[in-house]
Amino acid sequence: MVKGNAWRVCYVLCCESLSKMMSKKSRAKRRILALTLLASLISVGGASAGPVEARYLVTIAGLHIGTAQFSGMISAQSYQTSLNAQFTGLAGALTSGRGAVNVSGMLQGNRPLSNGYALKANNSQINRTIQIAMSAGNISQVVIEPPFEPKDDRVPVLEHHRRNVADPVSALLMPVAGSGDMISPENCNRTIAVFDGVQRFDVTLSHAETVAVNDPKKGYVGFALVCRVRYAPVAGHRPLPATEYMTNNRDISVWLVPVEGSRTLIPYRIQVKTQIGNLLIDAQSISGLAVDATASIKR
Repeated sequence: MVKGNAWRVCYVLCCESLSKMMSKKSRAKRRILALTLLASLISVGGASAGPVEARYLVTIAGLHIGTAQFSGMISAQSYQTSLNAQFTGLAGALTSGRGAVNVSGMLQGNRPLSNGYALKANNSQINRTIQIAMSAGNISQVVIEPPFEPKDDRVPVLEHHRRNVADPVSALLMPVAGSGDMISPENCNRTIAVFDGVQRFDVTLSHAETVAVNDPKKGYVGFALVCRVRYAPVAGHRPLPATEYMTNNRDISVWLVPVEGSRTLIPYRIQVKTQIGNLLIDAQSISGLAVDATASIKR
């Protein structure tokens, strides 16, 4: 799945394919991480002209495993978002639980600068909170209750890993500097340094294609910028087969669409190849986007 870090949910789903080899306690921890990761993947911001609201369906191998509801506001200088997600599980076997996350911050150039990140996640076995206090991309405090169990093979997180980073939700906001075309291919090209409270990793985006979207019932008619995504662990991870799989995974993409009245792109669809099937996070309804009636015309 693609997680908290927005992009580690893909990592977690891959780990879940090995769940039969793990204890119940270990699987419960991964369920909480999965909720964290999903939050980052699909969190978005609203526009100065009004709020953005969205509902996403989460499937893997074509089977429904969860939903997420988002609401948020974004102005020229700031943003505030909230997300509630629920995993129903895959045939009762995979990540089951609920999560809620809140984020606010400032926008500067093509970077979101978070003022903090707060996640609450729970299932039948554990409740967990993750709070990240930060300013201008520099983390001052991380509080995780209850803390995750230390692992000897985990790559240490050093002080410099906590500087010039984005929290996993803010990392899904894609501000575009200047006044050019929001759907210009170069707006994909960026590397985002992310810290989710446990892991520090890079997410690198590059342009794949630009597609016309004609989904008036869902709430959007216009163009989407399709970006390839690569995941690169930096610190806080463990040398597991799933980590290696996601590092080498070239089948991750995100569709980005523009918010009305702002210069921010948000996810419309996320696709990830995992070891147990293709993960899809797809908007079922969305409002507050910049609608383009010419989208049916070939770009």
